[in-house]
Amino acid sequence: MNTLRSKENRVHSSEEKPFSFYECIIPDLFSCVPMHWHEEFELSYILEGSAEFICGTDKFRSRKGSIIITPPNVTHSIYPCNNCRQVYDTIVFNPEIFGCSESDRYYQKCILPLINGNILIQNHITPEHYYYKEIHMIVENIFSCARGDTPQLDMLMRSELIRLFWLLENDAREAVPDNREGEIIRTALLYIQKHFKENIKVQQLADSVHLSPSYFMYRFRKSVGFSAAEYICHYRINYACKQIVDTSKNISEIAFDSGYSNLSNFNRQFSRIMGCTPLEYKKKSRTQRIQKN
Repeated sequence: MNTLRSKENRVHSSEEKPFSFYECIIPDLFSCVPMHWHEEFELSYILEGSAEFICGTDKFRSRKGSIIITPPNVTHSIYPCNNCRQVYDTIVFNPEIFGCSESDRYYQKCILPLINGNILIQNHITPEHYYYKEIHMIVENIFSCARGDTPQLDMLMRSELIRLFWLLENDAREAVPDNREGEIIRTALLYIQKHFKENIKVQQLADSVHLSPSYFMYRFRKSVGFSAAEYICHYRINYACKQIVDTSKNISEIAFDSGYSNLSNFNRQFSRIMGCTPLEYKKKSRTQRIQKN
């Protein structure tokens, strides 16, 4: 979801299987997808509801039927809209899935420019797009292959991905020279990832990118959509949600491990962002896992 944690540490692919498939619900399964990036492509299809997306410099609100494509190394995030959940499928895949050598002219002229950010494709495809029906059919086939999860379906998925990007590159445009905006934000996000359990000051973040605090706060809000303090809060709560679901730690341990020195403040921030207490979230996540199994 230019991580779930700034530069994402999760491995989404392997030599045997160059993609990962995820069924996602925001905010039921996790609070948000904080601003992050990774070296793989990401393709999402919205099944229900809507959410606020930032993808590079594009900011938009998704809706049912939206198709979102994020190239490698592009910062992106997903945050829930007020009183609205989003159900969506995502695959994250390595460029190697396109099945070409680096000397191949098709790789050099079509794939490598996407990876390097030299050409830009449309990130948000809606039902109003003039060849949405064809793209929608391709995307449905891709996710059907991902669910089936066999070597034979991997072969079909690869052909459908090539077909999808062939269509997208018909509308591609050349990127303007980088103005360092992405580099500044990525550096700040990496600092937060490393120090989020500490009491981070705006001055420290500004120093990490060699800007004044006031100008840094302006640049950060413009790119991320939140103040740095609010982003850190969302990052910590998202981390806490994963700890609640994936570990047997008690709520106090999780609060302190997420960067909160005060349990009541943790409970207050958790309830503000998630709409329920940590204990209620724990019970809800257990119920959902039982129902899914």
